[in-house]
Amino acid sequence: MKILIVEDDASVARFLQQAIAEAGYTPTSCADGALALELATAQKFDLILLDVMLPGLSGFEVCRHLRAQGSGVPILIITARDALEDKISGLDAGADDYIVKPFQAAEMLARMRALLRRGTITPPVLVIDNLKLDPATRHAERGGHSIALSATEFTLLEFLMRHAGRVLTRAELLDHVWQYDFGGNDNVLDVYVSYLRHKIDKGHARPLIQTVRGVGFRLKADDSCA
Repeated sequence: MKILIVEDDASVARFLQQAIAEAGYTPTSCADGALALELATAQKFDLILLDVMLPGLSGFEVCRHLRAQGSGVPILIITARDALEDKISGLDAGADDYIVKPFQAAEMLARMRALLRRGTITPPVLVIDNLKLDPATRHAERGGHSIALSATEFTLLEFLMRHAGRVLTRAELLDHVWQYDFGGNDNVLDVYVSYLRHKIDKGHARPLIQTVRGVGFRLKADDSCA
């Protein structure tokens, strides 16, 4: 499998190249965001390891450009920026996962394997009422009208749809969608549920996303609340 490493710190790039080569992958490395976008557009890579602070284009910009082109290549952001806002920005730009420096090679490789396994499966289209979500193409629509979703919104909606009818706790949703320690501040979940409701339920007679007070949320095809 071919892995594109985008890292402008030469010592970190060497570390990544060695770890990836020893794991049996074929690494290609570059240190510039604009060149990374050119390489990722011209060649087929199985995964991209992408730093954020880069010359040319930032890692977030590279992500956004690739997703705008329709690329579904798994992207693992690697960066020293560990603020919550930066994590959300990376995921919203289209990244699939986020790892903060310094990290162990074993953790990075485990995250890579998880993303590569996800990319080898063609999951079925999810349908709840008149809402459809295609995990392979990342296309969403309701009532025949396309819905534009950020990467985080997509992951949240997919999880809700895969467990339609079941009440998902706030802890379950935070752990699956973000996989980060929010230090007890889980307001980000309410923000993204609000975003989804605006896109999924607004203008429709039957709201699908329901709040179960004191527990969490569920996606249900009818408007009854148990």
